[in-house]
Amino acid sequence: MASEAAPLVKVGGLGDVAGSLPQALRGLRPPFWQGPRLDVRLALPLHRVIKEKVALAEPVADFMLATPAGKQPVKVYLTHAANLPVYLVDGPPIAPDGRVYSADPLLDGEKYIFFSLAALEMTRHLDWKPDIIHANDWHTSAALYALGLRRRQEPFFESMRSLLTIHNLPFMGKDAEPAMAKYGLPRSPENRLPTWARQFPLPLGLQSADRINTVSPGYAKEITTPEFGCGLQDFIKTRQEVLTGILNGLDQVDWDPATDKALASRYDCANLSSKLPNKAALQNEFNLPVEADTPLLVMITRMDQQKGVDVAVNGLRVAADLNWQAIILGSGDPLLETSCRSLEAEFPDRVRAIIQFDVGLSRRMYAGGDILLMPSRYEPCGLAQMIAMRYGTVPLARATGGLRNTILDDPTLATSTGFLFDEAQPEAFADGLRRALYAYPDREVWESIQIRGMEQDFSWEKSAIAYAQLYVQLSGR
Repeated sequence: MASEAAPLVKVGGLGDVAGSLPQALRGLRPPFWQGPRLDVRLALPLHRVIKEKVALAEPVADFMLATPAGKQPVKVYLTHAANLPVYLVDGPPIAPDGRVYSADPLLDGEKYIFFSLAALEMTRHLDWKPDIIHANDWHTSAALYALGLRRRQEPFFESMRSLLTIHNLPFMGKDAEPAMAKYGLPRSPENRLPTWARQFPLPLGLQSADRINTVSPGYAKEITTPEFGCGLQDFIKTRQEVLTGILNGLDQVDWDPATDKALASRYDCANLSSKLPNKAALQNEFNLPVEADTPLLVMITRMDQQKGVDVAVNGLRVAADLNWQAIILGSGDPLLETSCRSLEAEFPDRVRAIIQFDVGLSRRMYAGGDILLMPSRYEPCGLAQMIAMRYGTVPLARATGGLRNTILDDPTLATSTGFLFDEAQPEAFADGLRRALYAYPDREVWESIQIRGMEQDFSWEKSAIAYAQLYVQLSGR
């Protein structure tokens, strides 16, 4: 169960995971997987954008969802994404304003509580009963809370087990509290939960899930600390025995510099010299001096405090004495957008700030850059660093969450795939950048870092096996 899943609907990283993981799970075969065949199916709200894409969805269920305020009609349609069955759940709260995530948090609260309960109830009306309900983030956590309540009293749900994947802990669904009450989900009596969290969907999912995982081993550890636990760290510690971290995968077919049609020049590990025209094309595109020996730094990000945009902007000022060029692509927080434009105004001969969302440009930047900047304050998994390594662009990142799990930083550089720094501070960022820029002129050393990064296995198949093992443990099969 998810709020979004590519290719039907994608807003952020959750869409990549919910679209790719079920496909990879259904595709597991010997010799890589010796366990049972997995019949994985996906449930999504029938967002307006999906209605515009999917013309031939088969009606499979039509029922009324009982609530204290009265009954709500639910219609369920079946479609397929490749070989993956997808149930599309519709009802009055799903698309009042047409967006996946509304600007009105109360609308989103009701939409996703309705969806969670309707999708759970849907299982009674299908010729297919799941062994496991796998929820993602706050949007579907209410289903697990409801399941925990119902399986004590209703035999149909008694054997179902549950897994909750945390993609981003700070987003707990606090504005869904009125909808929780409206749809008959009581406050939790669990005294280990903070009082303020006892009717928020995500904390109640954490309370109810049989197993919990995050999208990297590093983030699973971090959420038990005050810095990253968002006030739930003490409660999460009480559930550590069922908590694990499984690294997200990367679609290595889609992200492949040998076949990427967006690039000026395609390349792979065996012909890294063919990466260079991409750098020159990028420098030309943005009217930067075309200098092969000047390291080109790229940052492809959402403009958000989480992403450490301010750390990079101020860190580049600290490292202004070094030789570099930088291109920053992203949009979001107006203050951060302004800070990037100000940096360009200060350094017009070597900084470009592109304030927009541009998928094609991001691909050209992954290919044309020498170093990817990723100074996140926290990063549950991260995708940009995996893509950058796949494209031979060396990541410079804060040592947090999935960044620490995916980037190898060896002080001798003998096994490195990138560079890490510890504190989300401009000075620490600048120190990390100095290390990278000092290594850059040694072409043999630098190319070995690039090649090791390009050879990393971030495939979804590897992640899917870890999830499949978790499913088997949960089901007892």
